[in-house]
Amino acid sequence: MRTKANFAAAVSEFVDSFGGVVRRIRAQSNVDGLSWTESSVLARLAREGATTTAELARIQGIKPQSMGAVVASLEEQGLISRKAHETDGRQMLLEVTAKGEALWKERKAARRTWLAEAMQELSEEDQETVFAAGKILDRLARENR
Repeated sequence: MRTKANFAAAVSEFVDSFGGVVRRIRAQSNVDGLSWTESSVLARLAREGATTTAELARIQGIKPQSMGAVVASLEEQGLISRKAHETDGRQMLLEVTAKGEALWKERKAARRTWLAEAMQELSEEDQETVFAAGKILDRLARENR
């Protein structure tokens, strides 16, 4: 049985290890120079569809002015575009363009390819442990929002 101190140390070590994997995965897909926030916004729009700048700012936990700069950069690169809101003429919706969708899919594939190749170096037992841990982490994320 772990003591509180041992548990805290194990959690800290896990966070560091997990963070290292996340950083490596992000690095594999960031050949285009997008910032983490730009990449996150592009992915959200690709996965969930059109939304407003204000809603993106709320979801990302940043100020609307900061999100405005992110949106401007993505628009300038041709990765997102604006369209009129269907019911509120005062608002504009942001949506991913075909170029943005293609880039998002390319980045997603690069991350998965890197992880699959890295995991090929693990034993079959370790691979199964990682897959089981993924299911547990998914449950942890969904249940503790």
